[in-house]
Amino acid sequence: MQSLVIDQIGHTEFRDIEAPVPGPGEVLLDVHNVGLCGSDLNTFNGLNPLVELPRIPGHEIGGVIAAVGPDVPAEFTIGQSAIVIPYTTCGTCPSCRQGRVNACQFNKTLGVQQDGGLCRQIVLKTDQLILNNTLPPTHMALVEPLSVGFHAVSRGRVGATDTVLVLGGGMIGVGAILGALAQGAKVIVSEVSHLKADTLATLGVDAVINPTRTDLTSEIDRLTNGAGADVIIEAVGLPATFRVAIDLAPFSGRVVYVGYAKAEVSYDTKFFNLKELDIMGSRNATRTDFEAVIAYLAQHTPIGERLISKTFTWADADQALRYWTDHRDEIFKIMIDMRVTA
Repeated sequence: MQSLVIDQIGHTEFRDIEAPVPGPGEVLLDVHNVGLCGSDLNTFNGLNPLVELPRIPGHEIGGVIAAVGPDVPAEFTIGQSAIVIPYTTCGTCPSCRQGRVNACQFNKTLGVQQDGGLCRQIVLKTDQLILNNTLPPTHMALVEPLSVGFHAVSRGRVGATDTVLVLGGGMIGVGAILGALAQGAKVIVSEVSHLKADTLATLGVDAVINPTRTDLTSEIDRLTNGAGADVIIEAVGLPATFRVAIDLAPFSGRVVYVGYAKAEVSYDTKFFNLKELDIMGSRNATRTDFEAVIAYLAQHTPIGERLISKTFTWADADQALRYWTDHRDEIFKIMIDMRVTA
């Protein structure tokens, strides 16, 4: 069976691997669409400390059930379309015992700590699948990244009376934007890429600010009449934006970090106390977040189409990560269509 492997930094190749067979409680999924994630790009560029090479990337997956193993619930039938929840849970760590399984201490995400979905077929446990026959096939692979942003909104306790500032307009930031809008909040976006700004502006946000061209603090003050944004969601993952989130947060504000910096971050911690900030991390997403995104995309199909920047066929999939590296400022989502071979 053919797979695509990141075998060394800056290089991918097709490799034949053994075809998987489902065991008890497992299904065999024909992979139809895979979205490439920032973690895949970081792996390709040697910037993902969680990955050991070689690795089959890809955890944003939609497909169709091809076979089922023993003891599988009756609703999991051959031919059913399904969306993949790419995380694992141990059931015993502190997070799992609290029901926060998305933050499992021993999670092994597909394409990161274990091989992912850029292969013809993959075996999964039934609790890693959400059956769905309504979304377009390509949109199934949009659900996971948008769910991560929806989860950040949940962590920030965003409500209809809030103003939310999202730092970063990539796919995770877009998920946070859409999740906040779904709660009725006012949303402001900070994004340095002018190539993404037009699309971001069509999502229903109040403003898109380029902080390299406009003073972000002054513009936030103007847009909020000096009150500031109630919730700051950091979706960039740079030390500078980690600090900016604290600087821009108002007194009694909420800060959610969904990006993570690859270098140490230094703070003037007096603002933690003086402002009495709620500072939260956000990791992965829950099944509830997935279901919320599925419902959102079902009602807003054109948005899903606008977020797919480029589609590669399976035959050309080995070119996709290099293309993204060379066109990073204009890409929301690169999709691999496994159904198209040439």
